[in-house]
Amino acid sequence: MRRSVFTRLLVVVVLIAVCSIAATAWLATQLTQASIAREQGRELASDNRIYTTLLAYAAEHRDWSEVDGYVDSLMTEHPGRRLVLVTKDGRTVADRGGDGGELPARAAAVVDPLAVDPVLVPGAPADRIDKRVLGPFRTPIDFRDREDPTGSLFCLRLVKKEQARLDCRERDLPFDTAADFSALLELEDLVDACLARRSLPPVELDPDFTPAVKQSTGAPPPDEPAVAACVAASRKEQLTPYVAAPVLLYLTNPTGTPTTAISLSGNGWQVVGAAAAVLLAAIGVAAFAGARITRPLRALTAAAQHMSGGSEIPPVPVRGQDEIAGLTRAFNTMAATRAQVEQARKAMVSDVAHELRTPLSNIRGWLEAAEDGVSDLDPALIRLLLKEALVLQHVVDDLQDLAVADAGSLRLTLERVNVASALEQVQAAHDVRATQAGVTLAVSADPSLTVRADALRLRQILDNLVANALRYVPAGGSVTVEAAAGDGGVVFTVTDTGSGISEDDLPHVFDRFWRADKSRSRTTGGSGLGLAIVRKLAEAHGGTVDVTSTTGVGTTFRVRLPELS
Repeated sequence: MRRSVFTRLLVVVVLIAVCSIAATAWLATQLTQASIAREQGRELASDNRIYTTLLAYAAEHRDWSEVDGYVDSLMTEHPGRRLVLVTKDGRTVADRGGDGGELPARAAAVVDPLAVDPVLVPGAPADRIDKRVLGPFRTPIDFRDREDPTGSLFCLRLVKKEQARLDCRERDLPFDTAADFSALLELEDLVDACLARRSLPPVELDPDFTPAVKQSTGAPPPDEPAVAACVAASRKEQLTPYVAAPVLLYLTNPTGTPTTAISLSGNGWQVVGAAAAVLLAAIGVAAFAGARITRPLRALTAAAQHMSGGSEIPPVPVRGQDEIAGLTRAFNTMAATRAQVEQARKAMVSDVAHELRTPLSNIRGWLEAAEDGVSDLDPALIRLLLKEALVLQHVVDDLQDLAVADAGSLRLTLERVNVASALEQVQAAHDVRATQAGVTLAVSADPSLTVRADALRLRQILDNLVANALRYVPAGGSVTVEAAAGDGGVVFTVTDTGSGISEDDLPHVFDRFWRADKSRSRTTGGSGLGLAIVRKLAEAHGGTVDVTSTTGVGTTFRVRLPELS
């Protein structure tokens, strides 16, 4: 995987697609569920309002004959819904809203004040009997005393059991309290009958319907589930005549579908299928894009392999303007530069061989002649051999200077050099040759002008420029060397009145082994390395060199050296 850009690109795209799909699916699911939950909450709130209203009616009425007003009021509060009340024997009590079509298969709730739905009424009592149902009682259960402080209830129990002939009315009980005690004794009869059917002893109840503590022993009766069940069943039996009969409540939403919970679990496979389709599309697009992206990379790889084998390669086609296109253009430029460098290297080897062949051939020829006795090894021959050896030494020294400069190892001994004195030394060194050639050599500089440079290398720069100028100036011409401050440094100017350099040849003046004379004869040119050395030495000082020339008028070389501190 680390070796393939295409594979890495594909894996990254797939990971991004998977993460984006998962995040989008999760977010869509959460938003949808939240929206559905809000909608269901509104419907459930509406259902709860309808249910509690009808439950209140049933707790306060003995039948459903007067429910129409309540139903009409609910339809006004909840428009667009259908409300149907049906008794357990199938009789329709009320039907409002909707088109009167078929009822849902399942009722939304059962309206029964003696069996309150704890889901729709979270605060319903444990026995599920609506507290608003009083029946024969007069005081709501929340307002009754836990015990009878007057003893009237105990008195009534004794009279009821014929264990005493007392007139409990002498206690002057309030009407509601007397009614509550009477209803409680009736409830005890129903509870005792229920317990008898279960073979359990009778119990006495406090006003809050809990088993009373026995007065004789002071021990509480056993708190068994059967006693609580009998109390609840007896209460429902006692209250049934006072409430409306249970009815089934059917509700539909405005679209006519029943109110039911909505779940997304059944759509899991559709979500997975859609995600898989998106993932496959992402993989396909990534594969196509990856192939297009890596195609030029493969072409570059093939070209580089051909290049490493030394073969010349055609330019790699450039497609587009992206980073890979930029890389391709850079590669083509590198390949072209490499070809030029290789060509220059071959030309340089050929030039070096050409420069060394002539003096070596001369030395070998004269030595072989002397060995064969054809020529005497006299002083004249020795001077000739020494001259050729000096030519070889000059070429080798020039090549060594260029090699050191190319490697960046050229060391300069910088010092403050008087420019006028340096020009006078150059004039003295070349004056004899200029006189022999019939050329006027003149120098000019401010006596106080100085430059910080390597004196030996500065002399080498000026010697090469003056020697080059004298070589191409005919008799009667002139060579002028000047120096002046300018451009933040010192500018040396070497001007001649020679034949000049053509416009086509000017870009190659500082190339190695280049000479205007294509025949490369030593009568018209040196080794061809002098000007190349001038440029390298000027650059080593942090300066520059340039040339201007007009054919038939002359040539001017300018060397600028900065004021080095």
